[in-house]
Amino acid sequence: MTRHSDFPELVEAFFTERLLRQRKVSPETVAGYRDAFRLLLRFATRRLKKEPSKLALKELDARFIGEFLDHLEDERLNSARTRNARLAAIHSFFRYVSFEEPRCADQCRRILAIPSKRYDRKPIAYLTREEIDALVAAPDTTTWIGRRDQVLLLVAIQTGLRVSELIGLQRQDVRLGRGAHVQCKGKGRKQRCTPLRKEAVRLLVVWLRECPNDPESPIFPSSRGGALSRDAVERLVARHCQTAVRKCSSLKRKTVTPHVLRHTAAMELLQHGIDRSVIALWLGHESVETTQMYLHADLRLKEQAMSRTVPLGVKTRRYRPADKLLAFLESL
Repeated sequence: MTRHSDFPELVEAFFTERLLRQRKVSPETVAGYRDAFRLLLRFATRRLKKEPSKLALKELDARFIGEFLDHLEDERLNSARTRNARLAAIHSFFRYVSFEEPRCADQCRRILAIPSKRYDRKPIAYLTREEIDALVAAPDTTTWIGRRDQVLLLVAIQTGLRVSELIGLQRQDVRLGRGAHVQCKGKGRKQRCTPLRKEAVRLLVVWLRECPNDPESPIFPSSRGGALSRDAVERLVARHCQTAVRKCSSLKRKTVTPHVLRHTAAMELLQHGIDRSVIALWLGHESVETTQMYLHADLRLKEQAMSRTVPLGVKTRRYRPADKLLAFLESL
């Protein structure tokens, strides 16, 4: 028997030793795993009538984990993707347990055999140029919050930063001189620089005059001065989208989230002929193949491809050059 002989000790060791000390994962990863375990422990408390600190590892067998996953989908109405994310955290924990508690190897093996659920991949949502203009114009720029929100929306659409990258931007991460850009740390702790266009630079120059000069102060602070939360960004995007509907009715048919703004940045690049490998670098994708979804989403690319095909039932003919004399006359 190892020193981590019960469930509470194993959970604490998993977070402090495995995730933080050994793997040095990002705060976002820790938060995601933490949320998964919060849900699991609350479910276990209701189902087993035990406090989390008194749970035994053997009680969390494969059948129980399966019931928890069903609970996520049936009662919490989580999507298959969210269910798979929670399962990934549980898998990581029991992979760790299999080494720390060899006597539980069979239980761990059964849990690790629970598969991720397949799901339908819907076409990605993104904004057209008219919708972008309406959304960016929606905030009331006579107020401090409205000016902040307008800059945030424009920077999000132009850079394609993830929400976590956007709210993590500090004053020292923005360069507004020649070669203006923002610098951020993305997934996998990869540092990347993303260029800024003139209109974003112009708004940022004015906006930063209203922000503290501290290099570590957030670019998009809350009313209390701290960094915005993910929920706050989601709420402000939804709020301004409701306002923008008055000028652009097509927004009624779309659910606009911060991630839709990221997709919009990618589609803007694609529609202007930027290569997929450059888009992958721009967005901080691990693989170029991730950008394949933007090709499927762009109807205009499909229409261009179709225009080069021959309609059914139409005979094809070989090209024959015009008579030299007629060609001469037509060139006059």
